[in-house]
Amino acid sequence: MFRGVSTINLDVKGRLAIPTRYRAELQESCERQMIVTIAMDERCVGEPGCLWLYPLPEWEKLELTISKLPALNKMAGKLRRFLIGNASECEMDAQGRLLLPEKLRKFAGMEKHIVLVGQLNKFEIWNASSWDVKENELMNGDDASASDLEELSSLSF
Repeated sequence: MFRGVSTINLDVKGRLAIPTRYRAELQESCERQMIVTIAMDERCVGEPGCLWLYPLPEWEKLELTISKLPALNKMAGKLRRFLIGNASECEMDAQGRLLLPEKLRKFAGMEKHIVLVGQLNKFEIWNASSWDVKENELMNGDDASASDLEELSSLSF
């Protein structure tokens, strides 16, 4: 399970170093084989998007779920086209680094300072300034709809 926020710097080649606390789990769960793709959720207004980084077994579960969606459904087609179509395999090297493809770095506006956000079965990768905007939105409740709040009302902490 991946949780927490880590601030990371991309190197000049576009590689990020996975924080040490995740490396053993990634070695064990996916033998350092990962998939990075475009996130299919809301962007911050006026900001680039973020990327999703999955260990390969988690990605394969998602692909199986997507493969069962109706072929002629427009939203399912859009999901396949963007999520699967932009997916890239990447392997964590012996130093815990992985190369983010240039196209995906450009999509997410990533230059040097990025943020890795644990999301249980995957990570989000954000441009640091976009993450700050998103975090402020979350803290101020600007993006919560009534239906979203109703769905979460049964949770207790």
